[in-house]
Amino acid sequence: QVQLVESGGGLVQPGGSLRLSCAASGGIFSINAMGWYRQAPGKERELVAAITSGGSTNYADSVKGRFTISRDNAKNTVYLQMNSLKPEDTAVYYCNADLRVSPLFRGRDYWGKGTLVTVSS
Repeated sequence: QVQLVESGGGLVQPGGSLRLSCAASGGIFSINAMGWYRQAPGKERELVAAITSGGSTNYADSVKGRFTISRDNAKNTVYLQMNSLKPEDTAVYYCNADLRVSPLFRGRDYWGKGTLVTVSS
């Protein structure tokens, strides 16, 4: 079964940095886009950043210039480098992948369980 496992969350002071990782495993045929979403308490889940298999990226306006998404296709892994963190970046961060488990099937979304990022002094 497909699994997406995130790591790298934690507590950091404002202005600090964290690097999130998400590894996809389990009978994967191909992965199209991968991305990071976040959900703060009382708010809806929102897109943070996404990257296609070809390396094209897309960022939320609130993180442009501070966050960088990258991926290692050989390892089925996506990363999110977060710099200049702000208290408003506090949220559970979820990994997402649009992938296929067989050439016979269309791609669908898979989600990780999330990792908590807390930005506080």
